[in-house]
Amino acid sequence: MRARDRVAVSALRSTLAALDNAEAVPLTEAELRGSALEQSPVGVGATEAARRELSEHGVVDVVRAEAAERLEAAARLTAPAHADRAARLRAEAAVLLGFLDTPGTAPLR
Repeated sequence: MRARDRVAVSALRSTLAALDNAEAVPLTEAELRGSALEQSPVGVGATEAARRELSEHGVVDVVRAEAAERLEAAARLTAPAHADRAARLRAEAAVLLGFLDTPGTAPLR
C-alpha cells in the first residue's frame, strides 16, 4: 500500500506543477529583453501579474497530457533493465486517469 501512495503522490505533485505552469502569464518579447534599470517598476507588487485561471476543460486537458506523457515514456522503455521504471510510469498514468474517470471526485486543486 505504501508503494502505491508514493506513486500517487509523485503523479499528483508533478501534475499540480504542470497546472501551475499552465496558469502562468506568458511574457511578451519586450518583457523578455528587459529595460533599463531606471525604467524598472518600484514598490511592493509593482511587478505582480494576475495568473490565468484554467477552466475545468483546461484542467482535464493538462491531466490527460500528463498521463499521455507517462504512457509514451513507458512505451519507450523497452529494455528489461527499465521494466520497473516503465511499470511506475504506467501506474502514475493510471492514477491520473482514475481521477478523470471517477465521477464526483474532488478536483485536483
